[in-house]
Amino acid sequence: MSTKVESGADVVSGTAETSWRASMGAGAIIAVVGILAILSPFVAGVSLSILLGALLVVGALVHVAHAFSGGWKRFFVQGLLAVVYAIAGIALLSNPVIGLTTLTILLVAFLFVEGILEIVMGFQARSEKGWAALVVSGVLALVVAGLIWAGFPSSALWAVGLLFGVNLLVSGVSMMFMAQGSRTEARETAPSDTARGA
Repeated sequence: MSTKVESGADVVSGTAETSWRASMGAGAIIAVVGILAILSPFVAGVSLSILLGALLVVGALVHVAHAFSGGWKRFFVQGLLAVVYAIAGIALLSNPVIGLTTLTILLVAFLFVEGILEIVMGFQARSEKGWAALVVSGVLALVVAGLIWAGFPSSALWAVGLLFGVNLLVSGVSMMFMAQGSRTEARETAPSDTARGA
């Protein structure tokens, strides 16, 4: 009987080990990308603009595919959307600097929503170690959103990449703290589970 309990505890322990390692690795990658964006804010901003343009072009192709999958009414609507997506995407790809203004507005909205969600999730996870780091990350995301909007539009050339990089760095570090907290909690509970099984 005790052997079965111990083997079950080993499975749970192994799952927890894999989980915190994955979270730690993801947090480290996000933090490194954030540092690179901070070091080259203009390049980061232009890269984000190009990425948005590429996504719009892909969206145009999806609408084209949908246009041929229905009747004439769907063909007209989907075809019109495909043209709009294609024009916007090609414009961003041909001159990504122009897209930084639009991207700045989108980034402000993203950071605002992300900040609210991180704060809510942090307070919901108050029973877990490292929850305060998630709340701090959310607050900083809101501050970053406010700074970008305050400098709009003159700061768009550098603020998008720089502040986005700061947000990525903070989010990555907070994920690493949460992962470390999960690892510590798993190690503290594992011995007690094994003792009960014995």
